Amino acid sequence: MPQSVFKLESLLETHEQPFMVISADLHVLAVNQAWEAAFGIARETQIGKPCCEQQGVCRHQRLFQTLEPYSGIFEAEGRGKDKKLLNVRGYPLLDADGRLYLGESQSLLHKKSDEIHQAGMVGKSESFLILKTKLQQAAGIQAPVLLLGETGTGKELAAEFVHRHSQHAQGEFVIADCTVFGDDLFESELFGHEKGAFTGAASSKKGLFELADNGTLFLDEIGELPVSQQAKLLRALESGQFRRVGGTTTLRANVRVLCATHRNLADMVRQGRFREDLFYRLSVFPIDIPPLRDRKQDIPLLVDHFLKQFGQLKGQHLTISREGLIKLIQHGWPGNIRELKNCLHLASGLCGGGIIQPADIHFMRMIGEQAESLASGSADVPPVHLENAENMTPLEQYEASFIGSLIRKYQGNRKLIAAEMNISERTLYRKLNRLNLN
Repeated sequence: MPQSVFKLESLLETHEQPFMVISADLHVLAVNQAWEAAFGIARETQIGKPCCEQQGVCRHQRLFQTLEPYSGIFEAEGRGKDKKLLNVRGYPLLDADGRLYLGESQSLLHKKSDEIHQAGMVGKSESFLILKTKLQQAAGIQAPVLLLGETGTGKELAAEFVHRHSQHAQGEFVIADCTVFGDDLFESELFGHEKGAFTGAASSKKGLFELADNGTLFLDEIGELPVSQQAKLLRALESGQFRRVGGTTTLRANVRVLCATHRNLADMVRQGRFREDLFYRLSVFPIDIPPLRDRKQDIPLLVDHFLKQFGQLKGQHLTISREGLIKLIQHGWPGNIRELKNCLHLASGLCGGGIIQPADIHFMRMIGEQAESLASGSADVPPVHLENAENMTPLEQYEASFIGSLIRKYQGNRKLIAAEMNISERTLYRKLNRLNLN
């Protein structure tokens, strides 16, 4: 990645999903290691290529024209005959010099049985073993399963576990992120559409129900589904039948449906934000996913698991010192396993000699609460206030949080902060102004 563009390359690598940066001339500027692993393509062969193969205006060009973030389901470009579908979120990024780029996070929409990682669930604590027993029970029956738990607890991994131990294991595991389903996208993405059904429908398209036929459809964050679309989902779940948008043929699909949410759906039902009949249809077998703070016994196993993953990507053996591991165990982990993974990803990029020390470990809390670093000597210091955090992109939020932790670590010494970030003090000053960090 050209260092003149993004000095904090490690921030790009903290994205656990494939992530791509595109320049204003519509060429790929950077991809992260998660992107390489997901598509099996070395970043060197992708950087510098046009963003899209198609002719005419693409979603990337529209963002540079309108500066409006977008989300939706798209085909992966130029990656073999069996093209994959992606859940995509795109938003504008600015570098230290005010140049505009496009950041796009991508998550695979479906996985074949041989693509699902077998070692995804790691643990030996009592709460983990209870969870695993419930998931095995869920896999053996056809009752609808609702996975409940805080953000970052691993609900998608739990759904994968149920899928690969069920009678649908040989089918595909299709992931539907309900946070991207607005009123204008829901039917088309879930049920498909026929050619000419609406403006832009240049060809017919299968929906997620068809893609998941004889497999499993995982509806992630079902609590975010618009109320106006919930009745349509209920009808499809109860009958197994649906029609493509603009079509007249009734289609059927044999699909095992799993759902997950971090919200309290019962409260949403009382507030009129979630249909009662759909709630009872989905929550026949509810399973609570324990937060990481309730299974700290598993932290050493999870650390070893993630460091092996990152080490393979970097071609380096990674370990953690005893003091570093103690620091991880003492943390509260409000972001759960996702926070632990991102924390270790960043620490593995900052550490020297492949050994993570306490000073390499930075703890980030959710934007809007505080961005807190518990690095050595930084305890009991006031949190850095992030101005306009709600208007920042996720990458800008993480960058602001990271710089905020260094401000506290070095007590505002810009020379030391710039040295750790490997940038000039002038560039650091521009970043502080851009991110409203005082």
